[in-house]
Amino acid sequence: MTSAVTNERTAAGTGFIAIEGPIGVGKTSLARRLATTYQTELLLEEADGNPFLSKFYAEPTRYALATQLHFLFHRTRELQARRQGDLFAPRLTSDFLFEKDRLFARVVLENDEFQLYQEIYQRFVETLPTPSLVIYLQASVPTLQRRIARRGIGYEQGMDEHYLERLCAEYVAFFYYYNDTPLLIVNAEEINLVDNENHYTLLLEEIDRGVVGRRYFNPGVRHLGLD
Repeated sequence: MTSAVTNERTAAGTGFIAIEGPIGVGKTSLARRLATTYQTELLLEEADGNPFLSKFYAEPTRYALATQLHFLFHRTRELQARRQGDLFAPRLTSDFLFEKDRLFARVVLENDEFQLYQEIYQRFVETLPTPSLVIYLQASVPTLQRRIARRGIGYEQGMDEHYLERLCAEYVAFFYYYNDTPLLIVNAEEINLVDNENHYTLLLEEIDRGVVGRRYFNPGVRHLGLD
């Protein structure tokens, strides 16, 4: 149940929140909850709408480029529409950071395909709104595998462990150097930001204090009442 405290919050100082992290870490669920709490528009990447995605998981080499280009064009259209609607400060919560598209492309594309993708990507990236806060959710590969199995999306089942490991490594490398916006790095390994009100309230307090530069949110297990 959502408390009265979280219901009363507004999006002051948060404008555009983008949530990132590897497959299965809980981006979409958290985005839905934050959008309700901060009363912003919700923008989801809607992976199910990509007609190439299930084919990619079955035949990665054959469908990687088509899958990535579809995501690139879709995310560009959605974010450009928000910039045109609210040029200076869109009130928005999304379950993706636009730059993540290139991160996935680096993992799945061959070198020549990635060069082609890069040329297209560079035409779009500077035309899009910049988040006022990025939340990066981290979890181990075994934890991601359990969550992927639990949510039961057909084409994700049997996902190659090496693919998940490489994806997690790319996320770590990307955010190690990331400094474009304030960044809140959340250890999501043992906390439940959707169903546990205490965990969620602690995260809100961290956001409401205002994130400047880079901050880590890694509360102790005992403090969260997990023992």
